Amino acid sequence: MVIEVAPDPIVCADGAMPDRLALPLWTLVAPVLGLLAALFGVAKMGSGGTVVAVVVLIASILAAVHHAEVIAHKVGEPFGTLVLAIAVTVIEVSLIVSLMLSDAGGATELARDTVFAAIMIILNFIIGLCLVAGAARHVEQRFTLTGMSAALGVLTAMAVLSLILPNYTSSTSGPTYATSQLVFVAVVSLILYGTFILVQTVRHRDYFLPASDDHDDHAAPPSTRATGIAFGVLLVALASVVLLAKTLSPTIEAAVLGAGLPLAVVGVVIAALVLAPESLAAYKAAKRNRLQTSLNLALGSALATIGLTIPSVAIVSLVLGLPLSLGIDPKSMTLLALSLFVATLSLGTGRTTVLQGVVHLVIFAAYLFTTIVP
Repeated sequence: MVIEVAPDPIVCADGAMPDRLALPLWTLVAPVLGLLAALFGVAKMGSGGTVVAVVVLIASILAAVHHAEVIAHKVGEPFGTLVLAIAVTVIEVSLIVSLMLSDAGGATELARDTVFAAIMIILNFIIGLCLVAGAARHVEQRFTLTGMSAALGVLTAMAVLSLILPNYTSSTSGPTYATSQLVFVAVVSLILYGTFILVQTVRHRDYFLPASDDHDDHAAPPSTRATGIAFGVLLVALASVVLLAKTLSPTIEAAVLGAGLPLAVVGVVIAALVLAPESLAAYKAAKRNRLQTSLNLALGSALATIGLTIPSVAIVSLVLGLPLSLGIDPKSMTLLALSLFVATLSLGTGRTTVLQGVVHLVIFAAYLFTTIVP
């Protein structure tokens, strides 16, 4: 009888895993296929083309998650999660701007609804899913309280100034800002986000590091070459996700209106597609008992959504003379206030259980239900 012994894993000279193990072939091919599908309008080639576009979209999302994790493991926290948050937000801005420039009805409100939907998805669905997934496997999880409190404080200020205050200003009628007010809010949002990034990455980086070392960070990091390739392919993957989402958006919009649903549902669908890579990355991190990474991804993305998206949309609105409605309705204000309040309580002790996760998911379900049945 011959007993075969598996060879030892191959390790590079710098202790990193070889590129072929860090970057599977499918993660390199899927984003390219996504770009080609978007450029050639596969989604417009009948029902079969739509199915192909959806499959390629899902593959591109999974590829984006893989490459983001490779980068995060190489550069460490909190820089790794920051890369994905900013990259996704930049792509989100381009999608919202393209919607503003389209001739579709309700484009002005759709930009606002997409930003609000992204915040609700992050605060309730992503955080709730991560808390439930982490608690199911590890019962109780811990994180650094100081950093999360700082992030929630900045998020609350930016959300109120951008989405609630426009309803109560008197310089213009309706849920809008006057030109000077819009410029002020855009500048303030950039200042708040820039200050948060300075605190997160330089002045108080330890506030956003894991509270303990009981996770599996001992794995060898990928090589510098693999990380560089992963960063480039990540951008391609994110671009393909958003381009495919934009290509599919007319089909989605027609289906939504055909079903008699409010146009705001389109904003929810678009935000969900754009945030899918971060959602999957945060979920996988929580299952591996890296709740700090999950929360860095979630709250960092929420801050980037307001801190970068609102100023960018404001610039486009002012330069092109497009009307911009930022103020949300009373129902949305109630849900936003509830979400921020519950998030403050859930993340106010430095440890979480399944109960907090269920509460967040219930709030998200209420948001979805009242969006469909206003």
